[in-house]
This record gives sequence, structure tokens and C-alpha cells, in this order.
Amino acid sequence: QVHLGESGGGLVQAGGSLRLACAASGRTFRNNAMAWFRQAPGKEREFVAMVREGGNRTYADAVQGRFTIFTDNAKNTLYLQMNKLKPEDTAVYYCASNSRPWIVPGTGVNSYDIWGQGTQVTVSS
Repeated sequence: QVHLGESGGGLVQAGGSLRLACAASGRTFRNNAMAWFRQAPGKEREFVAMVREGGNRTYADAVQGRFTIFTDNAKNTLYLQMNKLKPEDTAVYYCASNSRPWIVPGTGVNSYDIWGQGTQVTVSS
């Protein structure tokens, strides 16, 4: 079984930066996409960014130009570099992976079948 574990969250002032990491462990890890989602209190989980097999990336409009998603395949780790953070970026951030080759990954939560436990990001004004 594959496990995803996020790290790197914390408290930061508006305008600051954080880098989140998501390490995969367990049996042989195969996926055709990985993504970051976030969920603020009282809101639904929302898409942040994804990277497809082959390297194609998609970002939510709210983070385009500020966040960068990238992977280190040698370490089986997914990253999210977050710059110019805003108070509205405050949320629990989750990494996710799709291990089902028959699924075409997208920006919906149903595109992913493996999830991490989340890491809190708080941006103060």
C-alpha cells in the first residue's frame, strides 16, 4: 500500500513563502498524476495544482504565477513552492495521487485515489 505524507506547513506572514513536500512510501509507486488540494474551514476541498505523467502542469487561477508544483522522482517526492502568500491561502493542504491508469486525471477530487493526511498553512495579514 502506498502512503503519502505532507510536511512543510506552518505560519507565515502575507507576502512570504513556504515549500510543501509530499513523500510517497510503501510498495512500488506508480501514478499518472499528482496534485495538491486545499481545504479552508467551512469550505469544500479545492484544486490547487497538478502535474501529469510527462510533466504537464495545471494551476488554479487563484495561485497561477505564485505557486509552482514539481517533483523529485528519485526521492518519490512532490513539492509545492508557494510564494507571495495571501491570507486567503490559509487552509489545510493535501497531496494526492492517481494510481488508476484508466482514469484521465483532472482537477476534481475524484481523479485521485490516494491522499495524504494534510498539513496546515496559515498566512497572517
